Amino acid sequence: QVQLRESGGGSVQTGGTLSLTCDASGYTYTISCMGWFRQAPGKEREGVARIRIGGAGVGSTYYADSVQGRFTISQHNAGNTLSLQMNSLKPEDTAMYYCAAAPLGYSCVSGSRGDFPYWGQGTQVTVSS
Repeated sequence: QVQLRESGGGSVQTGGTLSLTCDASGYTYTISCMGWFRQAPGKEREGVARIRIGGAGVGSTYYADSVQGRFTISQHNAGNTLSLQMNSLKPEDTAMYYCAAAPLGYSCVSGSRGDFPYWGQGTQVTVSS
C-alpha cells in the first residue's frame, strides 16, 4: 500500500501563486506515475498534471490544457515527494486538489482517475477575484 498526504493549499487572489506538496510513504518503490487532480463543487474530478517517475519515459510530464504554462509538476526524493507549482492562478482554479499515485502497469498518459489506485485526502485551493 501507498499513503499520500497533501499540504500547501490556501487562499490567494487572482494572479497569485501557491505550491502544493504531496508526501508519499509505504511501498513507494512500486509507484511509476504520480499526479494531481482537482474537484470543484458540483463538478467531476479532473486531471491537472502527471509525471512519470518509473518505467519507460521517466520524467515525462502531462498537463491539462487549462493549466499548461501556468502549473509545473515535479518530483523529488525518488518519487517520495511530489510538488505542484501554481502560478497566475485564476478563480476557476478553485477546487480541492488531490495527489494520486499509480504503480507500474497503469496508464500515466490518459489522466483518468481510474488509472490511479492511491489517493490523498486533498487540500483546498481558493482563488478570489
